[in-house]
Amino acid sequence: MPNWLSRRRAEPVELDVLAAYAQWAAGYSPDAHNPLMQLEEQAVLGLLPELDGRRFLDLACGSGRYLKRLAPDGGGRAIGVDFSRQMLARAASLGQPLAQADLLALPLAGGAFDLIVCGLAVGHIADLAASVAEMGRVLDSGGVLIYSDFHPFGALLGWKRTFRAADGNEYAARHHVHLYAAHQAACQAAGLHIDAVREPRIEGEHPYRGYPAVLVIRAGKP
Repeated sequence: MPNWLSRRRAEPVELDVLAAYAQWAAGYSPDAHNPLMQLEEQAVLGLLPELDGRRFLDLACGSGRYLKRLAPDGGGRAIGVDFSRQMLARAASLGQPLAQADLLALPLAGGAFDLIVCGLAVGHIADLAASVAEMGRVLDSGGVLIYSDFHPFGALLGWKRTFRAADGNEYAARHHVHLYAAHQAACQAAGLHIDAVREPRIEGEHPYRGYPAVLVIRAGKP
């Protein structure tokens, strides 16, 4: 299990999001490369609607994990958006359209997408309501938003989103704790209806076995 699911005696240096991913990008795989991400991905994929012909946005796409899995073979279109130039460089080999943008100010038309997936990113943003509102803006009527976050229980227990950079030092990406009530309020304010929630638990030999690792939310736009 990665360091971000364990409490540490020596605190890693905390970096803001752009500085963290600039350091992290070089070793960041486009696949679910640790047990937490695997739990998250299994839950997200289990909530997907039919993909045929859908306009798909991989928001905060990073190295293109969901863009790689979900880009349509035909009839639809897909784009990946991320704030980190270094992470987008990792996704470039996928051959899909990419754009650099802040999640809070997307250069995308309202109602442009039928499906949005945003994996493990909203915790990097202090204003959850603003981020969900922007996702709701670019989601078309009848569309589906699936997004995930580091579980608030874990954050309150002291888990960190840590990584070891090429310089050999350990860092933590800044993270904001959003309780489920905040997700409910954010979706309601954005005109979205939550219709499914998943809280996959840590399994196997681990000090936090049985604890929920991530929070995954599916919401629709009427």
